[in-house]
Amino acid sequence: MAKFLFVTDLDNTLVGDDQALAQLNNSLQKHRQEYGTRIIYATGRSPDLYQELKEAKNLLDPDALVLSVGTEIYIDGSPHPNSTWSEKISSGWNRHKVVATTTQFPELKPQPESEQRPLKVSFFLEQSLSTILPQLESELQKSKLNVKLIYSSGKDLDIVPQSSDKGQAVHFLQQKWKFVAEHTVVCGDSGNDIALFANGVERGIIVGNARPELLQWHNEHPNVYRYLAQNSCAGGILEGLEHFGFLK
Repeated sequence: MAKFLFVTDLDNTLVGDDQALAQLNNSLQKHRQEYGTRIIYATGRSPDLYQELKEAKNLLDPDALVLSVGTEIYIDGSPHPNSTWSEKISSGWNRHKVVATTTQFPELKPQPESEQRPLKVSFFLEQSLSTILPQLESELQKSKLNVKLIYSSGKDLDIVPQSSDKGQAVHFLQQKWKFVAEHTVVCGDSGNDIALFANGVERGIIVGNARPELLQWHNEHPNVYRYLAQNSCAGGILEGLEHFGFLK
């Protein structure tokens, strides 16, 4: 057995089946202690909402946190986001202009203040109203804003710097810790996890309860390094880790 880099989304991926989560936590902790495996949580949650979930579900302490859809990285328990990453992705970002542009679209309902971050502007947008996204993107481009839209779970819209997402944040940590793609496994269930799977030849686990937008992308972009689990949440992750030989 060799060390690997374990990367997972939280809501409805790692979390959602308490019994399977306890089993997975036990296996991961043992592997980390014996082989030096590292754990990354990559989530759309802000620091406040992450802390709530961590305490509610007794999550393992990760080696790094990728929060707010990849716009913030916290390493080894630091309370401060990694400044190198923040500087890397902030070029061309103008939060004030982004917010001003979005006011033209009454369909966008701001998410709670805790989810509005220095490098992220977030809204709720009903699936039936998501047809406005191309127009919103066009208006942002007219203002020469270096941004991209990430829409997931049929309700969550995040506007972030163009060079930022979960996948690029994980790539930053891969380079920092010198993990190759073949020894990296990524897990997810929704649209904002696509960036994790699109990086390259990382071993990907799509949990059995994955949302339609991720399944559609998976079907349109087949990859032998990606595994579609039968089981949901942590049970699906365990299934995938055994499939790829990361855990016995």
